[in-house]
Amino acid sequence: MRAGDLLRRLDSRMLPPLAAALGRLAHGRVRIRVLTATALLSVSAVLLTAVWTASRGQPSGDVTVGDVVRVGVTDGESIPQYVRSSRNELATLAEGQETYALVTLSAYLEPERLKPILGGIAVSQVFGRVPLPETQTQIVRIPALRVPDDVTAGMAIVAGRKEAEAAEYRQLSEQLTGGSARERELRQVYDRGATVAVAEAEAYRGGCSCVYAAVVRATSQALDRVFERPEVRAVDAAPEVRRLDRAVFLPPLPEQRDIVRPPADTALPSEPPASATPAQPAESPSASPAEPSPEPSAEPSPSASSDASEPSTPAPSDPATTTPSSQ
Repeated sequence: MRAGDLLRRLDSRMLPPLAAALGRLAHGRVRIRVLTATALLSVSAVLLTAVWTASRGQPSGDVTVGDVVRVGVTDGESIPQYVRSSRNELATLAEGQETYALVTLSAYLEPERLKPILGGIAVSQVFGRVPLPETQTQIVRIPALRVPDDVTAGMAIVAGRKEAEAAEYRQLSEQLTGGSARERELRQVYDRGATVAVAEAEAYRGGCSCVYAAVVRATSQALDRVFERPEVRAVDAAPEVRRLDRAVFLPPLPEQRDIVRPPADTALPSEPPASATPAQPAESPSASPAEPSPEPSAEPSPSASSDASEPSTPAPSDPATTTPSSQ
C-alpha cells in the first residue's frame, strides 16, 4: 500500500470519531487538551507512515521509464572500434542470457536472404535503405516479426508511400511557373525529389537488396551463431534495453567503413535557397539524434528512420518556402 493510500485510510478512520467527540465537548480546558492530543496523534501517524514507506524501499516497476537507451553509433564515431566493442560485450553475456541486440549486416540484402541469418530467433524490426549511387535515400524501419514475409509486406507499404511522395513533389514543381533563379533552383530540387522517390518505390516494390540491420531478441548462444554468419558485421548486445519504445537503434550503413559520416549526394544543388526548409524532417544517414519508436524510438538515429507502418508526412503546399529533404 502506498503512503498516500495509508494516510487517507487513517483520515477516514480517525477524523469522524474525533469530530463527533469535539462536538460534544464544551469550550474550555478539556477541549484544548483534546485538540492538543489530536494534533500529536496526527503528527505521530504521519511520521510513522513516512518511516514505514521508507523502510519498504523503492516501489517495483519499470526502471527504464523516462530513460532512452541508445544502441549503435552516431556521427563521427569509429566503426571499427564499435565492431570490436560489440564483439567484446557479446562475449561477456552469461550463458543462456536473453537480451535485445542490434544485428548489423556487411551488405544490403533482399528479404529472402534474411531467413538463414535471422531464422529461429525473435525479430522486432529491420532497417532498410535503397542504396542509390551518390544519393542520400531515406532509411526506413519495417516491423518484422516473420522473416521474410513481414519484410516484403513492409516494403510494399513503403513503395506506396514513395509513389505518393513523388506525385506530391511533381505537383509542387508544376506550381512554380516563374523564371527567377530561385524558382529554377526550387524546381530542380522538387524534380530531383520526385526522381529519387520513384526510384525508391520501384526498388521496394521489387523486393530490393535494401535491408542492412535488424533488432532481435535471443539468448547469448543464438547471438553467437548469428555473429558467425559471413553476412553479419556486428552483433551489439543490449541487455540494458528493457522496452523497445524507450530505445533508439543506430546501425552503421554497409558502405561506412571508418567513421560514421553522411554519404555524398552530388545530384542535389550544392547551395539550396536560403529560405527553403525541408518538406519532411531530414531522414538521411547523417541525421543527428533528436528523439523513440514504434516503437519509439525516442530519437532518430544517425540513420534516422521512418516506420513502414506509418503514413508519410505530406510535403508542404507552399512551394516558395519549402524544398524536399534529401531522401
